[in-house]
Amino acid sequence: MGQLRADAFDRFVAARWSALLHLAHLLTGGDRHRAEDLLQEALVKLWFAWPRVAEQAPEAYVRRVLARAAARSARRRWWGERPVEQLPELPEAGDVAAAVEERTRLEAALALLPVRQRAAVVLRYYQDLSEVQVAEALGCPVGTVRSLTSRGVTRLRQLLGDAIEPVK
Repeated sequence: MGQLRADAFDRFVAARWSALLHLAHLLTGGDRHRAEDLLQEALVKLWFAWPRVAEQAPEAYVRRVLARAAARSARRRWWGERPVEQLPELPEAGDVAAAVEERTRLEAALALLPVRQRAAVVLRYYQDLSEVQVAEALGCPVGTVRSLTSRGVTRLRQLLGDAIEPVK
């Protein structure tokens, strides 16, 4: 029985790792190292809850753990030094695709949102969850989710306003 549990868990992690890491990356405001730590913490909690959630909704469980852990993590006052693999270099002209640049601007703008607004916007619009599912993940009423996403989207529009062109 234990080996079957481990195999099912391993299959789930292998199948969803990339998407979950990207979600954690967005929830941490673009900090890859914190995102990896956050996802690792969430998967440890999932392992212990696996017998209860494996047949129901393990991804929803991980999303909830990620959102709550990101909120707790953001309340810490000091993160210390942040290691990087390479020193940043100035980009050469024309070597960055417009889509990558726009995604980077969006991630930077997301990082400026308060933690709960960022979590609500990411879960609602990036993960395409319903308001009810976001409310469950954040542990708050649906009305609060509506308020958080509305304020978050409004703030993103302010931050990215100069780059948005009207659709013809």
